[in-house]
Amino acid sequence: MIPNKNKKKSFEDIVEEMRSLSYGYVEKFAPSKQQLRTYLLKKYLRFNSSNINKNNLKDLIDTVLEDLEKNKFLNDKFYSSSKAKSLIQRGSSINKIRYYLFNKGIKDKYIKETIETIKDNNEDQDFFSAIKICKKKRIGPAREENNRQLFYKKDLGILARSGFDFDTSKRVIDIDKNEYLKIINLL
Repeated sequence: MIPNKNKKKSFEDIVEEMRSLSYGYVEKFAPSKQQLRTYLLKKYLRFNSSNINKNNLKDLIDTVLEDLEKNKFLNDKFYSSSKAKSLIQRGSSINKIRYYLFNKGIKDKYIKETIETIKDNNEDQDFFSAIKICKKKRIGPAREENNRQLFYKKDLGILARSGFDFDTSKRVIDIDKNEYLKIINLL
């Protein structure tokens, strides 16, 4: 629903319109609190008439967000843990997960809790995630034996850009093909 420019609205109408926009967005995307705040701010700055100034608009948005949090439609802690799980399944490094959550506006305490949970569940998560990346991109131990040394630096670069540190990348690239296949079968 796009806010109507032409008629003057009461405070209650604006709040109700914001709530309906928020419900639709939450239902469709399951966003973080910051993502929803940005969405609502853009929506109202683009389509709203001049009867509300920006400071009042921010207060209204904060009120709607608090209401959604109170009714458990928004939960940054849950968002953080669920996104981290999905990123781990795709083979993302811990650094990449941290950066992703930070960019989505998640508070530092939730990011730290999520990272600690990941480390508690699996001591060497980055190693297994790097193995998944090797399988997906067919690099390192997934390459043919005669091509491995030829593409050694390129494979290290791919893992580095994926967020893995040098030691983990080197360990994964240097792994024996048979050992790699055993690990892949366990994953």
